[in-house]
Amino acid sequence: MKILVLNGSPKRDNSDVMHITNAFLEGMNETGTQEVTIIHAIDRHVEYCTGCFACMHNGGSCMHNDDMKEILEEILRSDLLLLSFPLYCYGMPAPLKAVMDRTLPLSSMAMRKVGDRYEHVGQADFSRLRYMMICGCGFPNSRHNFEPAVAQFRLMFCGDSTVMTVPESPMFSAPEAAEVTVPRLALVRKAGSQYAESGSIDAELLREICSPMIPEEVYASIVNGGV
Repeated sequence: MKILVLNGSPKRDNSDVMHITNAFLEGMNETGTQEVTIIHAIDRHVEYCTGCFACMHNGGSCMHNDDMKEILEEILRSDLLLLSFPLYCYGMPAPLKAVMDRTLPLSSMAMRKVGDRYEHVGQADFSRLRYMMICGCGFPNSRHNFEPAVAQFRLMFCGDSTVMTVPESPMFSAPEAAEVTVPRLALVRKAGSQYAESGSIDAELLREICSPMIPEEVYASIVNGGV
């Protein structure tokens, strides 16, 4: 499987969330070697979309001459598009959002009704593409934190998509937290293996991965103690 990881963290490989993403990819590789490409959005020259919509008319090209053309080509060559990012103001970091805004050339201005909503008709065939979002946050739990980012992801990628939201994610970058992070990353690797084999993750396993690693009050006390 050809996997494209779009890492939204400005910390690149040092991102808390990339520890989770790398464990997931390791699990996928246990079932067979995957072809993985990782793009750090912060390192790419991607201008902001101006909303001129030239790209959506008759396969037109974008007014910007930057790295987005190469990124779009990578997306169309992939089987799995994996967005990895920390939660910023209840959404994705600006560099990754700029990339997402510039995926407009994949769609046309024409619309069609799907269920009770409308969506743009694609200008390219990416029907085989699957989508995954791995997102972490520094809060002690997932309640009333990830919902905006998950809703946006679900609306952007209505097809075959999987979401993994992990609270207390700064612990993955803390060596002293290994007692709880190492077992949790083992679960993430198991999820990666499941996904590579079946294209899905057991719901109970996903719930366990997305649960707090230590009691919420203990985590909050640790964080507040360092403020």
